[in-house]
Amino acid sequence: MFVSRERKRVPDVTFRTRSDNSWHDVTSNDIFAGKTVIVFSLPGAFTPTCSSSHVPRFNQLLPTFGLHGVDEIVCISVNDAFVMNEWKSSQNASGITFLPDGNGAFTEAMGLLVNKDDLGFGRRSWRYSMLVRDGVIEKMFIEPELPGDPFQVSDADTMLDFLAPGEAKPLDVTVFSRAGCEHCARAKGMLQDAGIGFESLELNEAFTDRTVRAISGATTVPQIFVNGELIGGAAELEVWLGKERDRAA
Repeated sequence: MFVSRERKRVPDVTFRTRSDNSWHDVTSNDIFAGKTVIVFSLPGAFTPTCSSSHVPRFNQLLPTFGLHGVDEIVCISVNDAFVMNEWKSSQNASGITFLPDGNGAFTEAMGLLVNKDDLGFGRRSWRYSMLVRDGVIEKMFIEPELPGDPFQVSDADTMLDFLAPGEAKPLDVTVFSRAGCEHCARAKGMLQDAGIGFESLELNEAFTDRTVRAISGATTVPQIFVNGELIGGAAELEVWLGKERDRAA
C-alpha cells in the first residue's frame, strides 16, 4: 500500500540531466529550495495517457498555476535524459521541467517505484502528483492501487482545485481556418485581443471542407468552437465575446 509523504521533505537525490550536449547534475535542493513546485510523476515518456492527457493539461494550465504562486512544474519519469528531452520537445512543453529519474532513485525514495515487468518496462513510477513548498510536501494525490494505469486524481485540474478552489479554467478554443481568409484573421485577432488562447486548424493542411461540414454543418470558415460548443463565424464570435464581457462586468 502506498503511503503519503505529506509534511515530509522530498528525497535528497541528484538528477542526471543533459543540455547543450553536456551532462548537468541537478539536485533536489536546486529544484525545490525556496520555491513552490508542482510535481507530477508517471510511468513512462511517450506512453498514451502521459502524452495525451497528463502532460498536455499541466502545460495548458501552467499560466493559471503561476497566478497562484507556483514557481515551477516538474514532470518526473524513470527514463533517461535523452528520452525526456525528446519527449519535452514533442510535447511543446518548454515551460515544464522534465526530470529524468533514470535509476529510479527519487521514485524509490518516495515509496512509489513499482514493477512493470509485465509490460517490459522494468521498474517505473506509479502515477501521482504533489505540491511542494520549500522542499516540504504539502499535498499528494496518489492514484488508487488498481490494475493497469489508473488516472483519476493526479491530473492538473485536481491539483488546481486544491490550490485555488473555484478558479475558472482556461477556455478550450479551436478555430477552423484557411490561409488568406480575411474573416479568419479577424476572428483570430478578436480572440487575441480578448486574451483567449486558441488552436487554429488550417483548411487543406490539417483537414478539408468535409471536416468543417461534418463537425459544424457549415460550408465556410472560420468556424469557432469554445468548450465543445459551436459559436460560428467571425460575426457570431464578436457577439459571443460581447456577451462574455457583459457577464464579466
